[in-house]
Amino acid sequence: EVQLVESGGGLVQAGGSLRLSCAFSGFTFDDYGIAWFRQAPGKEREGVSCLASTDGSTYYADSVKGRFTISNDNAKNTVYLQMNSLTPEDTAIYYCAVSDWAIGSMLGYEYDYWGQGTQVIVSS
Repeated sequence: EVQLVESGGGLVQAGGSLRLSCAFSGFTFDDYGIAWFRQAPGKEREGVSCLASTDGSTYYADSVKGRFTISNDNAKNTVYLQMNSLTPEDTAIYYCAVSDWAIGSMLGYEYDYWGQGTQVIVSS
């Protein structure tokens, strides 16, 4: 059974930083795409960043480019999202998700496995 568990969310002031973690287990596939999504109150879910296990390629939404960094630690089966220069517009529930076929995608419907989410609140 594939499991993803996010952690690291919290309350931070604008301009601050947070690092989200996504611990995953139960994979039986060698190649996969893993991504971070977020959903703010009253808004649609949006892709934030993704990483391809095949070659380590990373992708970012324009809204976070230059501020967020996705990385992985294969030894710990964990993916991170380092978030710097946070603004109130980054307030959302952040989810990690994995797909064994949609590598390099930030389309939510292409991901089959999801974590429960972690709340990020950025105060002004």
